[in-house]
Amino acid sequence: MNIADNNEQAAQAQRDADSSANSKTVKWRGNLVSEKEAKALRHVFDNLQDHFGHQRPDPRVRFSVSLAPGQGQIWYGDMNFTYNINGDHCDLDYIAIDVCVDLTPKAVHKHGQPMLKEYGNSWVYVYLPGLTLDQVKSYVKTGTGWDVSTEGTVYDPNRNLVAIEAKMSNQTGQPKPSFWVAKDKDTSASRGDMSFSRIGSVQEVNAQPQHQSVHRGV
Repeated sequence: MNIADNNEQAAQAQRDADSSANSKTVKWRGNLVSEKEAKALRHVFDNLQDHFGHQRPDPRVRFSVSLAPGQGQIWYGDMNFTYNINGDHCDLDYIAIDVCVDLTPKAVHKHGQPMLKEYGNSWVYVYLPGLTLDQVKSYVKTGTGWDVSTEGTVYDPNRNLVAIEAKMSNQTGQPKPSFWVAKDKDTSASRGDMSFSRIGSVQEVNAQPQHQSVHRGV
């Protein structure tokens, strides 16, 4: 048996382990997901590890994309993200970014003309530092070779913040984005000791006056 044989056996063993983990389902925040996906979700969203944010370490995640040509120079595809969690590579359809979500009431009409139509229902503004967006764009470029379009973003040079129009699902029968808050208010608790409670969808929270403000979160 040579080194190539050993490497192939090790690779096959890893594929078998991954297949076994992906065939088992567990609950994460009320949703059934594969065991390996749950590991990545807990790591990123419960323990708040490897997310993009101000003064955060570089996330251990690799970006990839599968693209199909559209019309003209436009291509469409889905991004995939592979996290390195203590040597275990876990795939997710999500990344986590430290942002501020703006749920403050907006003017609905000006001189009889609609403004910010469907705000808080199908989209909201989220704000993040320009450096954070630049970091995400660099990961996309490194992982896929493609540049990120700045369409739908507004840059504020005075505060070095970028406003992004974040689209939200609001169709009947489709899951709406959830709004979770930390249960543990003890600032001395480690991230791994934190737990979260769902207080509603973003649309439901946006309709409650006590929550109509700018919220910082992941």
